[in-house]
This record gives sequence, structure tokens and C-alpha cells, in this order.
Amino acid sequence: MVRENFKRVSILRETLHSECNKYSRGVVAVAAGSSQYPGAALLAVGGARLGNAGYVKFLSTSSSLREIVISKFPDVVPITSLQKERSDALVVGPGSAKISKLPSGIPVILDGAVMQNLSRTTFRSGSGPIVVTPHEGELRFLEEPAKSLASHEERLAVSHSIAARLNVIVVLKGHRTIVASPSGESWVDEIGGPELATAGSGDILAGLIGSILVACKDGKNSFDLVCRAVTLHSRAGMLAKKRYQVVTALEILECLALV
Repeated sequence: MVRENFKRVSILRETLHSECNKYSRGVVAVAAGSSQYPGAALLAVGGARLGNAGYVKFLSTSSSLREIVISKFPDVVPITSLQKERSDALVVGPGSAKISKLPSGIPVILDGAVMQNLSRTTFRSGSGPIVVTPHEGELRFLEEPAKSLASHEERLAVSHSIAARLNVIVVLKGHRTIVASPSGESWVDEIGGPELATAGSGDILAGLIGSILVACKDGKNSFDLVCRAVTLHSRAGMLAKKRYQVVTALEILECLALV
């Protein structure tokens, strides 16, 4: 039986205490962007900078991508490998970024075509909580038959089917974004509007989810944290809509710092 949880999400970011430092706040690594979609790196990293993490790393073997990111965000640390690097959460996939195997024991957020690797046992062996962030056009990457989801009920059923089958948290983006867990719990965002339907908005959301999930405690609160991230993203969209006649990903990112 599908259970919908419409509980109010109120505490969106972790409370900062006087004894906090950048490491205690959490470290998120972001693998995003490609030669075809370099902007996705900036947007995903931009989203990651505005969540819970006190330290953001950009993972890429491309020197040109690293230069693009660091020139925009000098506080971000470029890395070329996860080996010997601390990360409390990892974001992979915005802008066609790839990875051969998921790290063990930390939350991982997968976006775009990299989601199709979940069918390979070796890809996710020993991994921590996994979050996938498809829009309807990307459901094919999760081995879901291509079909038009005409109703909210159909979207909810597909989200739960994927979550249970792949043992992942699903964020099905779109009108009334759905967050579904493998255990059957779901939450529906009632805030986000059509202003979020713009190129790069999902890249920001993926980075933000990763940054919020650095606060994940043994995977037990991962569902609630993902709901917080989706709510923050939607509130940023709402604020951008109030402040601007035209909303792009850049306006959403700007407003994310204010919500």
C-alpha cells in the first residue's frame, strides 16, 4: 500500500553551533560537467555550496573543467580522484559526468545517464544510501518502461516501484515532485512551480541534495534530509519568481542563498 506523508518540512538546514568547523559541518564531493555541458559543473557545485556542507570538492580529471569551477568558486577544492579524500556525500552525473564504481559507506546522489549503472552489482557494492533524481524522460535509465505518466497517482506508483526494486530514494522531478523511499514512505512537494522547469535547475538540486546529506546519520535520516533539500530548492524558485520576470537556473541559485 502506498503511503503519502505530507508532513511539514520546517527545519531545512542544520543549525550551526559555535564549535562547528568546516569539517564537522561535512564534506561533499561533486562530479559534474563535461565538454558538452560545462555549465552543469558550475550549477551542481553552486547548489552544493548552499546546503549543509562546510567543504565542497569538485571531482574531475578535466583540467579545463576544474579551472572553470575554481575561477567561479575559489572556495571549492579541485580533486582528480576520491582515493585518500574525505567525502561525507558524493554527487555524480549532472552534465553527463561519470564514475566507474560508487564509494562505500556514504550517501551518493545520481543524476542523468549514470543512473543506468545501478543495474550492475559491481557499481554499487558496499555503497551507502543512494538517491536518484530523474525527470520523466530519464526513467528509461532506471529500466522503467517508457510511458506517459498522465496522473499524480501514476507518478507516485512508478516512484515507489523504482525505489523498492533498486533500494534507492527516488526524487521524481516535475509538477509536485515526489520523494519515495524503499520502505514505502513518500512525500510530495507542494511548493515548487513551473519556474523550476528551466535548464540546469536539476543540476542545482542534485548538488544541494548532496550537501544536505552530509548530515546523514548511518542512513537513518536520509529520507527526511532529501525532503528538506527539495523544499529548499522549491523555495528558492518561489523567491526567484517574486524577484524576477524571467527565472533561469542562475536566479534559482542566487535565491537559494536567501531561503
